[in-house]
Amino acid sequence: GLGNVKIVPGVTNVANLSFANTVVYLSSANINTTDYLIAVEQDGRCEYINLNNNTKGNVAPAGTFTTGTQISQWKNERVLFIDPTNGYKTWDGTNLVSVGSVANINITAGGSGYTSAPNVAISAPNQTGGVQATATASVTGNVVTGITLTERGTGYTSAPSVTISGGGGNGATANATLFSQSGTAIQSFSGRVWIAQDRTVYYSASDKYNDFTSVSAGSITLTDATLHGVIVQLLSANNFLYIFGDDSINVFSDVRVTTTGTTLFTNTNVSASVGTRLKYAVFPYFRSVLFMNEYGVYALVGSTTSKLSDSLDGIFPYIDFTQNVTAGQVLLNNILCAAFSFTYNDPAASPRVIQAVFFEKKWFLTSQGTLTWIDSAPFGGKVNLYGTSGTDLKRLYADSTSNISSTITTALLPMGDPIRDKQALKFAFEATSPTDKVSTFSVTVDSERGASPTYTVYNYITWYNNNLQTIGWTNNSSQSVVWVTGGYQLYKNDAQQWG
Repeated sequence: GLGNVKIVPGVTNVANLSFANTVVYLSSANINTTDYLIAVEQDGRCEYINLNNNTKGNVAPAGTFTTGTQISQWKNERVLFIDPTNGYKTWDGTNLVSVGSVANINITAGGSGYTSAPNVAISAPNQTGGVQATATASVTGNVVTGITLTERGTGYTSAPSVTISGGGGNGATANATLFSQSGTAIQSFSGRVWIAQDRTVYYSASDKYNDFTSVSAGSITLTDATLHGVIVQLLSANNFLYIFGDDSINVFSDVRVTTTGTTLFTNTNVSASVGTRLKYAVFPYFRSVLFMNEYGVYALVGSTTSKLSDSLDGIFPYIDFTQNVTAGQVLLNNILCAAFSFTYNDPAASPRVIQAVFFEKKWFLTSQGTLTWIDSAPFGGKVNLYGTSGTDLKRLYADSTSNISSTITTALLPMGDPIRDKQALKFAFEATSPTDKVSTFSVTVDSERGASPTYTVYNYITWYNNNLQTIGWTNNSSQSVVWVTGGYQLYKNDAQQWG
């Protein structure tokens, strides 16, 4: 409310956890009832933090991933990874498995003498935790004429063998081909997995995360001139799949399957002039999507983009866009806020990492340390914001007990009278202080000519005797005791200033 200034809490380390290598990507996920933070690291390994008990574990060893890996989620069953070089993988909380799925089984010989459909056996996946592929055969004129995949499987790093047996005949043979998919962005939307690669979006079959070759799977290449370059990011939110380019935004919606099994959906360009290259600064916020680019922060509401950051225009020329710009949601004083973290080349000091935080058309800046990445994670019914400066893990805005040095500056109040000046004789302010700490307030009364001497007020009580001598207090250990007044207080003092 008006006149109600809150002091932003500090950071707290999460159970003194430390990652094995420098974190280059951080995101949240959920499997069953367990909430995770997933960290991809500089040497290609991946580790997780179990937010339920703040323990760390391994997802993949060093060398598994490359630069640009991103994740999404399939139901609450598994985490989906997409890597520009090493392709599509899934993690079920125990095993990381490559989505090397069986794309097709080709009959190389139909055999003879089959009086019933023979059995089709596909060899097991190469990777532990992979899903076994299965298939059935059909017979026409005593010859095997078709093999239908009933489960395409996962975890195949090479083409499996196919064995046909039974059915009263012999001589039928077949071989399998594999499917694998690389990409730069991934999302689950409308019961499918969507993967972006260059200007093409690939989508899985309905209700399948590993089937990209059935009739209801497919791809779409964006040929419109509104997309300059390649697709930057995908985002599933508000019943839409958003496709972000450098300076454009498309949305996919109304996904449906025809009577012939093919998939149809609507592709609409909602912004032909505003997009972003900052793929990690795009996220949903209430019913809108917020994103940051090199010249502002924008909200996409429906098909309308509007700039939110006019009050930050003086800051943007000093942002170092060669460093990561990351973002997320966070609850501050029970208000859901949007935070963007970036490196600010302070013209009056050295470069530092700050956060621009937004709520209800208001902006404020915070400093939560030298962070290289932030990401939000829902946990326990609240949205928390986590960050790292390399190998550590911090929860942002979580420490309300540490001392925070803050400066509040009000505007000068003009007199509006050219022949009269104002004189300040007293000042007063209201503050709510903790009950177990000494709060010190240093106040100056300013004018256009300068500032008054500093007036210092405290929330502690000084005791005097009848002779106006100070009374000191000590406890049983002979330590000095300070009496403080916690909670709401009205502080006031004499002052001297004019202007």
